[in-house]
Amino acid sequence: MRGARILIGLMAWLMLAGATKMDPDNPTCPAEPDFGPRTAMTLTPADRDGKRVLLAEGAIDSTLPARLKAAIEADDRIEEIWLRSRGGNARAGNEAGKVIRSYRGMLTRVPRGWACFSACNFVFMGGDRRAVDEGGVFMVHMFTHTNDRALIDEVVIEGSTATTELIASIEQSSAMLASEDNDFLIRMGVSRKLLTDIIYKQQAVKSEGDPSTRYCLNQNEAREYNVVPIEVPTP
Repeated sequence: MRGARILIGLMAWLMLAGATKMDPDNPTCPAEPDFGPRTAMTLTPADRDGKRVLLAEGAIDSTLPARLKAAIEADDRIEEIWLRSRGGNARAGNEAGKVIRSYRGMLTRVPRGWACFSACNFVFMGGDRRAVDEGGVFMVHMFTHTNDRALIDEVVIEGSTATTELIASIEQSSAMLASEDNDFLIRMGVSRKLLTDIIYKQQAVKSEGDPSTRYCLNQNEAREYNVVPIEVPTP
């Protein structure tokens, strides 16, 4: 059944994207997703299709929750937040999502051609109304604290005691983050199966020869896991 859904998703992507090149290592995802700038996320009010929107573009840092709240408070006409980001600070992403949820009726959107990855997923989930446009990319991966390969290699060189301590720290931190993610999904009305069916099945760290760490949900999956709500969840 899952294989059939993935095949349908790939066909839909190819029909929609046309000349868009898909990533051979990440066949559910485009080869060159548009994450926006690598610099800290900018928040720009704009008028789009008769609506007042906030364009949120760039990397998520610890200052985002406060800046996001200030940007929304500064313009009471904002009704949608458009996102493109490669992610960043995981806990700041959760907190930014909670900021958005505090504004009832706020819609978060990944527009066509834009990509929302990693911590951006949790900012997006803050909307009690959510939309991933056809051609928009909602990309997930296994959340982990082991991305700093240089740090890991350095500690391994130091010896077994330091390595054991690092592994214990990583395990504890990752377990706490997984618990926070699970709680956040429940509060935002997203199915916990998104974690068990997809996110936790991705490789946490990519090294030579490993399968891809990324997975892009198709439209059916976005609805199945309530990433794009069929019904607006009760706050």
